[in-house]
Amino acid sequence: MQEIIVKIACPDEKGLVHKITGVFYHNQHNVISNQEFVEPDTNIFFMRSVIQGDVDTQRILNGLTGILPQQAQITLSVKQKKNIVILATKEHHCLSELLIRHHFGELNANICAVIGNHDHLAELVNRFGIPFYHISAEGISREEHEQLMHEKINNFQPEYIVLAKYMRILTPWLVEQYPDQIINIHHSFLPAFIGANPYKQAYERGVKIIGATAHFVNNHLDEGPIIRQEVMHVDHTQSWQEMAQAGRDVEKLVLAKALKLVFNDNIFVIGNKTVIFE
Repeated sequence: MQEIIVKIACPDEKGLVHKITGVFYHNQHNVISNQEFVEPDTNIFFMRSVIQGDVDTQRILNGLTGILPQQAQITLSVKQKKNIVILATKEHHCLSELLIRHHFGELNANICAVIGNHDHLAELVNRFGIPFYHISAEGISREEHEQLMHEKINNFQPEYIVLAKYMRILTPWLVEQYPDQIINIHHSFLPAFIGANPYKQAYERGVKIIGATAHFVNNHLDEGPIIRQEVMHVDHTQSWQEMAQAGRDVEKLVLAKALKLVFNDNIFVIGNKTVIFE
């Protein structure tokens, strides 16, 4: 039977859960799972439901629209793998992790292509039977390069774009083409140590923990809505190079866990923050 994920965000009021589940009931759909949350500062109600049955999505949408406040945000999506494109540069650890999970059916996504601004990772990607496209940034402007990237990405119509250590800052124009669709892994526990060489920054500051942050990309460097963060302990005996090596293990796992949440439609993006049901 078909399963549909229903996500709702709207101003809170009494009886919302009853009204919403009533729409499911009257359309003879079974509720497989249901989670709710009210953000106290904004009084916004969030609800994620998985329903099962012979689902007419337009009928469900019409029914929900009729009983919810006008400002309600409602999305319905079929529970299925997402189509994604991965962007990479030279570092392999995050890309390798995603390729292996994809190979064994653990990613809940179809990797349509990998695009690199260098060709260093082409052999690795080709071993997994996934197309690799090298679009060099040498000798052309940033705008020209991003136009070529945009055209290639759009050939696949991905639902999400994953930056697996893609070491180029995207222009506002490219980011705006894919709102809340670009996911990045940053080698730091944001908002600390943004930009280049974060492990060297952390070492010089004498930190006792390092970490990684997966986030949606917006037009503020490394400041998009955060999806997942994790840390590990370090001490004064480790050089910044050793911290960086240890940090790579954190990065690849944080990215994989973040993508699981995204691909399972567990996330609401509200302004510059997220509400996540796990």
